[in-house]
Amino acid sequence: MKQTTASLPFEWPSRARLLSTAETLVIGTAGGLVFLLAGLPGGLISGSMIAVAIAAIAGRQLSLPPLLAQTVLVLLGISLGSVVSRHLLQQVGAYPLTIGLLALATFCSTFGSSYYLQRVHGWDRTSAFLAGSPGALSQITILAVERGADLPGIAVVQTMRVIILTAALPMLLAFAGVVPSAAPPATTTIASPLGLVALVAASLAMALFLRLIKFPASWMFGAMIASSVLHGAGWVEGGLPDWGRGVALVGIGALIGSRFARMRIKTLAGHINAALGSFTVAIAVSAIFVGIVALTTQVRFSDVVVAFAPGAMDAMLALALTLHIDPIFVGAHHLSRFVFVTIATPGIVHLFGRTQDDVDD
Repeated sequence: MKQTTASLPFEWPSRARLLSTAETLVIGTAGGLVFLLAGLPGGLISGSMIAVAIAAIAGRQLSLPPLLAQTVLVLLGISLGSVVSRHLLQQVGAYPLTIGLLALATFCSTFGSSYYLQRVHGWDRTSAFLAGSPGALSQITILAVERGADLPGIAVVQTMRVIILTAALPMLLAFAGVVPSAAPPATTTIASPLGLVALVAASLAMALFLRLIKFPASWMFGAMIASSVLHGAGWVEGGLPDWGRGVALVGIGALIGSRFARMRIKTLAGHINAALGSFTVAIAVSAIFVGIVALTTQVRFSDVVVAFAPGAMDAMLALALTLHIDPIFVGAHHLSRFVFVTIATPGIVHLFGRTQDDVDD
């Protein structure tokens, strides 16, 4: 049987796609280097994200292909796992309490943001609930399409929340004096060539396995788990070279910033007030729970802030890496919230949600 072009397993990207990818990487790298040279905290990820976001809003069609995005997530996971130590593992005992508080914080934040969007901006309940749910953006998008919710408005609110947190958290923590204003030089040694091969092979294998069982954020968490095991067991010493870690941070920033490429300026402007207002409500609620955890446990304040920040998992874990914050604590909490949101949101929308069509009827 003759094989058609559509059935081929691989198709070379078009020239326009290659140019778009190259432009995204150049802009992201330039922005990250500017922030890094300026000594700003979280410079590589924040600078890359802001530069790409500005270019995307200005009309540039910026994007990263799935294969490159997955590569970036694997590199990030390897880097996160390479900082695992027995000291970090000793804090696992505090997780049940803080994860329970995080679940409550997520519930209160979602309902608080939803109430604000309904009362102040007149959103229907389903759209407001979905916009107020932190993280799990792909699941939120699917639910929004199924329920006929305001998808552009939800996208603006969700994206602005991630952008603001990624840009502002490093500055806030630096000004508060809980992390250095400029990240100290990396002290992790570079793994041997054989060690690097083992890290990459194990990380890819674990990522593919997690993807097979539909585990959330499989590329990043698979690499992080494999790298953590290899380092924790003492089988591999050292991690990626500095340039590999830098590629991961710039790539994550560019990936976040490119979300604006599909967003029209009119749509962004029409929902910006709703996005900023709901973000303020979510942060105020989260701050209350951060204060409770900080006062009742021995967990570092900076770790709690990033773990409870209502942002995307990949962005918050990238910040944990660049700000030298406990990646195990942050990862465990953001994964827990992802699972909580994924399980609870469909039920909440089913019980309490109502689209504008229902209102009109």
